[in-house]
Amino acid sequence: MTHNKAKPDDRSDNVERLQDMVQNTIENIEESHDAMQFSNEEERQRIEAKNERREESIAAMREEIKDEAAARENGYK
Repeated sequence: MTHNKAKPDDRSDNVERLQDMVQNTIENIEESHDAMQFSNEEERQRIEAKNERREESIAAMREEIKDEAAARENGYK
């Protein structure tokens, strides 16, 4: 039986990964606005609800970016 060791916590690129995630989410919102032009009312409501959740996620990710950037400046202590 092999024992796997946990990988060490590597937070060195968290800020960049989170920024990429924010950008991708913004792009998804923009693409969904294009799709809404061709959607019926029910689909439009679903897209709008999903975009609201996306906006909430963006806000949370931006807060996490601030936390990670501060942790980076403090040497991840």
